[in-house]
Amino acid sequence: MRYEEAGVHIAQKAEALKRAKAQVEATYTPEVLRGLGAFGGLFDSMALKGMRHPVLVATTDGVGTKTLLALEVGDVSGLGFDLVNHSVNDLLAQGARPLFFLDYLAASRLEEEVLAGLLASLAQACKALGIPLLGGETAEMPGVYREGAWDLAGTMVGVVEREGILGPERVREGDLLLALPSSGPHTNGYSLIRKVVAGHDLLAFVPELGESLKEALLRPHRAYWPEFLRLQESGVEIHAIAHITGGGIWENLPRALPEGLGAEIQRGTWPVPPIFPYLQRLGQIPEEEMFRVFNMGLGLILVLPEAEARRAQELVEGFLVGRVVPEPGIRLL
Repeated sequence: MRYEEAGVHIAQKAEALKRAKAQVEATYTPEVLRGLGAFGGLFDSMALKGMRHPVLVATTDGVGTKTLLALEVGDVSGLGFDLVNHSVNDLLAQGARPLFFLDYLAASRLEEEVLAGLLASLAQACKALGIPLLGGETAEMPGVYREGAWDLAGTMVGVVEREGILGPERVREGDLLLALPSSGPHTNGYSLIRKVVAGHDLLAFVPELGESLKEALLRPHRAYWPEFLRLQESGVEIHAIAHITGGGIWENLPRALPEGLGAEIQRGTWPVPPIFPYLQRLGQIPEEEMFRVFNMGLGLILVLPEAEARRAQELVEGFLVGRVVPEPGIRLL
């Protein structure tokens, strides 16, 4: 018997990796000593030499069932950005800058065109952040994944000065919440989204949205690295950051607050992307469930002293949506 008879196509995988080689290598920075093709990527730690007390920060995440919508319409060009951008935002919540990224791509069958498209998207996303796609794993596992499904996950490693680590211990009562807008659902709630839009033409123009469902739902997860860098270079004091992902504000904002403190968020202080009320109406989803599942337009929430929040708002496109209060819990006013 041959490996292909068991459902594994080595030649297709090799060809896709060969096609993506130049794009992946274009992400390499001088710190990359060994990358694609090695058994492990090598990154020169002398890049941290100028730091006083460097702390490494690592985060792992995946794209989830958004991949199924992308595969359904035959467009995976944004999925690499979803994966990389989600990861860098998680690093920002610690105050860290990204160093490199590793990917994991798996499917029941590695179709060459899809794999090449995903690798190209990952490389483009890393290039946009100025970090190397240092390596990863590509696996074909018939029987583990159902036919036609893909799993996209990745790990990003970053670094932060120890005294610069952001978190709940810095937060004080009266701090303001500055929200940076999302580009849509990002990478969360797609199991519910797929159920709501099942049977609808994803390519048809929707007047309520001003675009098609494909455009609204496949818009990549936004990266907030440029805004963070602008604030950091301007010396803005940030106490904590909450990346609003799965679980919405109810589950993610408390992760940036100390025990004993809560937050009030005022409705109407930020623009809600039209895709959210559209999904709510189409699926008859209760408002509480909308805020529990989706970001509702709040992509990243920065917790800052009041004076710093006003200054930050002048530097980035953000909305003052609430404040830290002495009562625990999150309240939507």
